[in-house]
Amino acid sequence: MVQFLGLGLTHYPLLATSDDHMADLLRYTLADPEIPPAEKDPANWPESMRAEWSDDGGTAAAAEHRKTLREHLARCREALDAFAPDLIVVWGDDQYENFREEVIPPFCVLAYPDLQVPAFGVMNSRGAPNAWGLPEDTTIRLRGDRSAGVALVDGLLAEGFDMAYSYRPREGAHFPHAILNTQLFLDYDHAGAAFPYPLLPITVNCYGRHVINRRGALARFADRRSELLDPAAPSPQRCYDLGRAVVRALTANGDDRKIALVASSSWSHAFLVDRLWRLRPDTAADERLYEALVRGDHDAWLAVDGEAIAEAGQQEVLNWYCLLGAVQEAGLRLRWSTFVPTDVFNSNKCFAIYGDEAR
Repeated sequence: MVQFLGLGLTHYPLLATSDDHMADLLRYTLADPEIPPAEKDPANWPESMRAEWSDDGGTAAAAEHRKTLREHLARCREALDAFAPDLIVVWGDDQYENFREEVIPPFCVLAYPDLQVPAFGVMNSRGAPNAWGLPEDTTIRLRGDRSAGVALVDGLLAEGFDMAYSYRPREGAHFPHAILNTQLFLDYDHAGAAFPYPLLPITVNCYGRHVINRRGALARFADRRSELLDPAAPSPQRCYDLGRAVVRALTANGDDRKIALVASSSWSHAFLVDRLWRLRPDTAADERLYEALVRGDHDAWLAVDGEAIAEAGQQEVLNWYCLLGAVQEAGLRLRWSTFVPTDVFNSNKCFAIYGDEAR
């Protein structure tokens, strides 16, 4: 009988850099000439945002934010080690990494073997130093499981999910950082190098309308005038249904594996919330989802459509919809969760641990 553990966590890229760079996304936005000066004036910001920004551009608050995130990541790792999984299935977004102009699937199983991957590619491309002080060309080993990926795709096809799959990452592109950072952060003390568990990623086209036109990068407000929007992301309901189908496919063989199910993402992202001039995340929208998460109210999540999710900058929450479908199908219950709000560090973060009734 397959046993499952569920985890939700963040892959926030700027956690991999130094405190003085953790607010760089806000600094980029503050330099946008299309944003009215009054909106960029800290005197007009919410009190919580002014406190985080302070007189040092958020550097002191960054140290506290890092400490909090590391504590919650460590709690997730402790649960993972106690469970001792044979495999970790990770839902994470692809931001113009493997998903590019040639083909954009809604979902893709990465049926990879073990790979040696640059540890800090995204941060290096932005000119930010890594938090560990390691050489920029540091690589880490990501353990994969191609045979498990092939079996999962076959199982999903039998479930009626026409699942895309990949046997190797795209050359000349960053490895999907939602997957890489999952290992990096769950093994934070060793910068991901000592992580013992194989990963089976399922990448999700969370960014939908902007996956190609923004090429995985930030955009200025002026760019909206010439944007050619891409097709929408898969719906929340479809992501939820995928999570359920993954559990059914993983249990179809009746073996005795232990499998961890992980949603890797932050929640509302400031740089996606036009209504707030891309300066801070939509915390009210996140709090509504979090309150429903704590209640176990999946219907409240499924009542939110894709357009509302995009308007709130919550695109990456689609990874959590996959997790919620999976824990529902597996009969797991929420054992612990916490919500970490922020105005200055781009995105609110949520953490969760799901276990079965016997644990």
